[in-house]
Amino acid sequence: MNRILFLMIGIVLLGCNKEVKTQNQQLEEVNTEAVQENPIEAPLQLTLKQANTLADLPLACLQIEYPNKLGQTLGGKENIREPHSLHPAFYGCFDWHSSVHGHWSLVKLLKEFPNLEKRKEARTKLLQNISAKNIEEEVSYFQGKHNKSYERTYGWAWLLKLAEELHTWQDPLARELEQNLQPLTDIIVQRYIDFLPKLKYPVRVGEHPNTAFGLSFAWDYAHTTENQKLKELIENRAKDFYIKDKGCPISWEPGGYDFLSPCLEEIDLMRRILDKSQFDIWITNFIPQLKNKDFTISVGEVSDRTDGKLVHLDGLNFSRAWVLYGLAKQYEDYAHLFSVANAHVNYSLPNLVADSYEGGHWLGSFAIYALDTNAE
Repeated sequence: MNRILFLMIGIVLLGCNKEVKTQNQQLEEVNTEAVQENPIEAPLQLTLKQANTLADLPLACLQIEYPNKLGQTLGGKENIREPHSLHPAFYGCFDWHSSVHGHWSLVKLLKEFPNLEKRKEARTKLLQNISAKNIEEEVSYFQGKHNKSYERTYGWAWLLKLAEELHTWQDPLARELEQNLQPLTDIIVQRYIDFLPKLKYPVRVGEHPNTAFGLSFAWDYAHTTENQKLKELIENRAKDFYIKDKGCPISWEPGGYDFLSPCLEEIDLMRRILDKSQFDIWITNFIPQLKNKDFTISVGEVSDRTDGKLVHLDGLNFSRAWVLYGLAKQYEDYAHLFSVANAHVNYSLPNLVADSYEGGHWLGSFAIYALDTNAE
C-alpha cells in the first residue's frame, strides 16, 4: 500500500515539475538572456530577441487610428476632425505622446540592432509618418490659438527624445527624418524656453505633467545638441525647484495610477545637473536610505492589465528601473541598486507579450528605455 502511495506522489510531483518547467521556459522566452548570474553587478541588457519582440508593439499601432484620445481644446467646430487629419505624423497608438515615443522606439531599435527582423517595415513606416508635409501639419496644430499648452511637458519631452535619437543615429534615413522633424523640434524647444520661467512651482505627480521627467529628457536633448540656452535654463530652474528638497516620502509611493516616481524622477534630473560633491550632499538630504546596501522597494503590482490606468504601474516599474540603473552606473556607491532595478524589470517585462492595447500601445517604449545600456 505504501509503495503505491509513494508511486502516486512521485507521479504528481513529476507532473508539477513539468508544469513549472514549462512556465519557466515561457518566461525565459520573454525575458530571454537578460537575467544575470549576479544581478548586483550589472543592469539587464536588451537583446536582439527582445528587440524583435518589442518592435512589434509600435509597428502594430503607429498607423492604427482608433481608439484615440485626442486631448484637444476645441476652439470651434472646424477643430472637430479625425486624428489622422489633425496629426498626420503622430495619430496612432491611442494618443499623440504614445505615438511619438512609439516612433522613438523604432529609431532606437533600428539604431542599436541593424539586423532587426522587421527593419524594412520599420523604416518604411518612419518615412511615411515623419514626412516634411506631415510635420508641417503638426506644426500648424501646435501654432493654433488654443494649443499653446498641448502635451506640456510629457509629449514635449518625448518629441525631444525622438529628435535626440535621430541626431545621434548615423544613417541616411536619420538625416532625412531629423530634417523633416526639425520645424516641430524647434517649436518644442521654444515652448520650453517660454514656459519654464513662468512655472513658479514644479509639478510633482506620478503621471504626465511631472516636471522633473520633462526636464530630464529636455536636458538630454540640449546637452546632446549643444543647445546652451535651453540647457542652462533647465539647470537653473531645476535648482530653483529641487535643490532645497529634503526627506522625499518614497514610502508613500506608488499612487494608484503612477507610471513615474515623483521621488526618483527628481533624482534622475539632479544627477544630471549637479557635480559629484553637490549631488552627494543633495541626495543625502533628499533620500539617504538609497545608500543603504540593503535598500529595497516593492514593485508596483498591476491588478488588471486591461485597465488603461491600472496598467500604468507596469510603466512605473520600468521608469523606476531606468532611474536606478542611471544612478548606479554613474556612481559606484549605488551599485547595489542594480538588483532592485532588475527586480522591477523582471516583474513587468514578461507581460508585454500579447499585452492588451491599453498597455501595448506605450509600454514597449518604457521597457526599451529601461533596458538601454547606453542610457545616461
